[in-house]
Amino acid sequence: MGEQYGKLLGVLYADLRSLIPYAYEGRIYDITIFSELLVELYNLFEQEELSLEQEVQQVIYWFYHDYGEVFAEIGVMSQTSPELDFYTRIIMDSDLEDLRYLYRYGAYITENEQKTAEFLNRMPEEQIQAMADTYTEGYRMGFEVTGKDLSKKKFVDLRYPIGFERMMRAAVKNFEKLGLQPVVTRTGELSFFGRNGSGSIVSVSPNRQYEYDHKSDRAVYLDKALVERRLEVLKTAYEARKKEAAWYAGPAVVETFGEAGFEPTTNPYACQFDAKQQKLNVYYSNLAMQITNQYIKGEERSFTIIAYPIPEIGPRFEEIFAETVKVNTLDYQLYRDMQQKIIDVLDEGETVRITGKGNNTTDLTVALYPLKDKSRETAFENCVADVNIPVGEVFTSPVLKGTNGRLHVTRVYLNGLKYLDLELEFQDGMISRYSCKNFPTEQENQAFLKENLLKHHETLPLGEFAIGTNTTAYRMGIDYQIQDKLPILIAEKTGPHFAVGDTCYSLAEDTPVFNPDGKEIVARDNEASILRKEDVQKAYFNCHTDITIPYDELDRITVQRKDGLCIDVIRDGKFAVPGTEPLNKPLE
Repeated sequence: MGEQYGKLLGVLYADLRSLIPYAYEGRIYDITIFSELLVELYNLFEQEELSLEQEVQQVIYWFYHDYGEVFAEIGVMSQTSPELDFYTRIIMDSDLEDLRYLYRYGAYITENEQKTAEFLNRMPEEQIQAMADTYTEGYRMGFEVTGKDLSKKKFVDLRYPIGFERMMRAAVKNFEKLGLQPVVTRTGELSFFGRNGSGSIVSVSPNRQYEYDHKSDRAVYLDKALVERRLEVLKTAYEARKKEAAWYAGPAVVETFGEAGFEPTTNPYACQFDAKQQKLNVYYSNLAMQITNQYIKGEERSFTIIAYPIPEIGPRFEEIFAETVKVNTLDYQLYRDMQQKIIDVLDEGETVRITGKGNNTTDLTVALYPLKDKSRETAFENCVADVNIPVGEVFTSPVLKGTNGRLHVTRVYLNGLKYLDLELEFQDGMISRYSCKNFPTEQENQAFLKENLLKHHETLPLGEFAIGTNTTAYRMGIDYQIQDKLPILIAEKTGPHFAVGDTCYSLAEDTPVFNPDGKEIVARDNEASILRKEDVQKAYFNCHTDITIPYDELDRITVQRKDGLCIDVIRDGKFAVPGTEPLNKPLE
């Protein structure tokens, strides 16, 4: 259709194509309003005017403005209405031996989904039950260890990959014993929601470049009035179902890994947000998060997340799957005790210095939260297998002032995108410079990072510093040559990691949290999040992206005490704290 209309109609095409699952769900109303939009635009082109570009844009704009209430209601209803759940019926009612059930979703089905379902069908029932138990017990423990009352909740948000229905059937039965009914959110496909796939039941994408090209389609019609309208209808939708929203317990997520790496290319015809729209996206994200938190309170909800490989990972898929199950079920008491020894050393420090080796040029000093009473307080959480499965990390919210230096990784995948030679400079805990080498020009690299890592913010704080201890998972990555395919859920446990964005305690900073030894984790705030007491819009960034340095790129992690004494937690990529020697065996 040429440059004049191609971009506008490309947006329309992608949205109409997103309706395929709606047809399977029987969502006639949604299909009807989009069909009316198509007819309205068709009628425009029946005219003999030379240029209709502005008219086409306005028709699309007013469609999303006027139907924003419908889309907001879809999202809220899917969180709070188990009786409407199309997906749970597929899980519980299908003949899982007949793989035709996979096509009931209306999603693209690849060999990954087929072979995964076939593989799970061959597994003994006790193994399926054990996988489901690990998943649901992690969810239950997430409430228990944070002192949240699960009995007040009624809905668990299932998020899973197609092909895992046999495990999910066992999980649904487990959740029923906990008094929870499944709900499944599905809103992420439309441009109105950013096409991020969030909340969707997922299958492996047949064309990730297509999705990358269309992720900013909302730029065609985004303005301040539309953002205010979205916020207004979101609040109205939650207000209409505020009792049910309070029963929402949080997501229980199954992720997969093993897809071939994706390096996006820049498409000059893809929609891009301008500077004003980038600020509007940030503004909307912050206020939408606050509205949601009024009805689904952060201090009352939890989550769990676990990951398994898919057949695309290679011919040793079944071996890797078995190893992943072992990694997901490691002895959490053993790790808890070793991690406590690491925390005891870290709590002696004023700062921690992290340095890389070889081609890794990391040299970063992280300032730690000062403890008033070390007999009752700690700065680090001893994280075992509850909300984040598998076991294996200790983490803190750093003090921003005094956190300075460079974070560098030679290659890393973040949210499915590959980053080459990613460098972040921090000054008093905030990103002061960023670069990578994905594209030929600095301008392209800066734009790529601004959109995908900084999420349109001018800067982000260092919201988390953690030390991963799951050397068994690291060994698995090396033995099967899948280091670059491990999901962040596992990869973050295979070395120190640093999250840019909000802290791990976002929206629940005032809820006391305790380690297994009874000490309260007091490092729940930083200088950004504490601003919530004055202006909540300045406190949160609505993102949290973990960046891991693998052990083989790591030189030292050194605790620096106030008296000048330095103690190594890791030396030459190996754990140096007495009592943590078992962690080094997989590294040998």
